[in-house]
Amino acid sequence: MKILGIDSSGLTASVAVMSDGILTGEYTIHNKKTHSQTLLPMISDMLLMAEIKPEELDCIAVSAGPGSFTGLRIGASTAKGLAWTLGIPVVPVSSLMGLAANVTQRGAVVCPIMDARRNQVYFGIYRITEGLPEVLLEPGAAAIEEAVACASRIREEIIYIGDGVPVFEDRIRQLSQSGLRFMEPVNCYQRGASVAAVGSLLFGKNQYVEAGDFAPVYLRKSQAEREREEAENIS
Repeated sequence: MKILGIDSSGLTASVAVMSDGILTGEYTIHNKKTHSQTLLPMISDMLLMAEIKPEELDCIAVSAGPGSFTGLRIGASTAKGLAWTLGIPVVPVSSLMGLAANVTQRGAVVCPIMDARRNQVYFGIYRITEGLPEVLLEPGAAAIEEAVACASRIREEIIYIGDGVPVFEDRIRQLSQSGLRFMEPVNCYQRGASVAAVGSLLFGKNQYVEAGDFAPVYLRKSQAEREREEAENIS
């Protein structure tokens, strides 16, 4: 089976292709260009170098959220467009579970955190297993203080990962009531390979949708929606 993984939920744009469980190619860009500029050229170049034709793909795994509203929409439209054209399904993968899958230490407890602005984070808590990461706490959006409190209740060492780490590392150290460590920068951000790996397991469990039925999961309203509501309340 050949699966394309796409993650554009955060600062990093990353795509990967796996063939029968083997990572065949991965392309990651972490710069200031918008994902709309980079995503399709990255996929095209990677498949070309991996000598895989688009029509050979069996499904497309894509980070379904939470994360950047713009990034998620770009990833969703890219995945849906390709899947629709190729007549293959889309496998939605939680952005946080994809991040957790960057950790390979069996039994480890991982708290992925993504910067949601306004002192808030998107976060979840997972235990790494031989298969899918086990969900210990479902994804949510909360203040960093609440996220760390939830993680501390596990009473085990917590591995923090994600683009929220460089933003909140000092605050996490102050608040944590359990052992902790931070994922090294090279593995701290979104990876298309992790999305593809999780996606392949979900595909095996028939957890996929038709291209037209896929929609991102935002968890909270966009900044534009919040500002509009605040303006309406003031008026």
